[in-house]
Amino acid sequence: MLALLAFVTLVVPLCNILLPEGHVLHISTYTMTLLGKYLCYALLAIAVDLVWGYLGILSLGHGAFFALGGYAMGMYLMRQIGTRGMYGDPVLPDFMVFLNWQELPWFWHGFHWFWFAILMVMLVPGLLALLFGWFAFRSRVTGVYLSIMTQALTYALLLAFFRNEMGFGGNNGLTDFKDILGFSLQADSTRIALFISSAIALGAGYLSCLYITRSRFGKLCTAIRDQEDRTRFLGYRVENFKLWVFTFSAMLAGIAGALYVPQVGIINPGEFAPLASIEIVVWVAIGGRSTLYGAVVGALLVNYAKSYLTAAMPDAWLFALGAVFVLVTLLLPKGVTGLFQKKEISK
Repeated sequence: MLALLAFVTLVVPLCNILLPEGHVLHISTYTMTLLGKYLCYALLAIAVDLVWGYLGILSLGHGAFFALGGYAMGMYLMRQIGTRGMYGDPVLPDFMVFLNWQELPWFWHGFHWFWFAILMVMLVPGLLALLFGWFAFRSRVTGVYLSIMTQALTYALLLAFFRNEMGFGGNNGLTDFKDILGFSLQADSTRIALFISSAIALGAGYLSCLYITRSRFGKLCTAIRDQEDRTRFLGYRVENFKLWVFTFSAMLAGIAGALYVPQVGIINPGEFAPLASIEIVVWVAIGGRSTLYGAVVGALLVNYAKSYLTAAMPDAWLFALGAVFVLVTLLLPKGVTGLFQKKEISK
């Protein structure tokens, strides 16, 4: 998978830069940005597969960690607008001026520094996961009850971020970004850099999760997934293993959200919607749980199908996508990548 990712990372920008627009192999900036968004989704899917596939935690709230990372990056991008906003205020974002805010809220301070924003991208989702997991895992909440709690978490954040007085743009969220690190977000070179950054982050995330799952630590996680009570009886602090992996997974999701926002140009409370978190689980299930690369395949396949079907079948694309999920679940219980595993076994 890494070799294919490296190939795509090299070829896509070259086809965008070197080949003229009329060439059959030319890849437009729009297409490259769309592929970059898919790579962010793939990193998010890996984060979910790590906790679900290897630890048995079906999280229906990872969309919250993704959105929090996106908001942290969005706050940095909003601070970079300065006087170029609609109201020309050098400190307050446009939505705060419109809502008659008099000063910048305390939690917005520091986001004019890129390093601080990157720190918050990982720290905020990580701390939320750490706090949530500490209470949930030490209380030995498991199974469907834990899944419902994670979904309740993301729904609570959805309701909170919709409120204008929270200071995150309310229903409209954060948008109208101008540049990042002084480079225009509309420039092709910036789009290429964001695409390459997304690919590097995906590769690094994949290698990190692969290292975890193949280590002794990962073997213990699999034991917890399969026989939690027996693993606890052997003397292992199961809740500590769960807490560490869940927190690391949330930080990966936050990084994916941070790379997603400058490429799509907006972040709003809709990213907290429980349906978005459920959709992530669908990606992993279709691609193949407990494989990591299956999560990547599932994220790419489903999102490409979603983009294609919304244009080809605007009135029925949801039914078509639902049918694909049902068929894969019934016919391919191990996901699409299970087909390749069967071929390897038969050989």
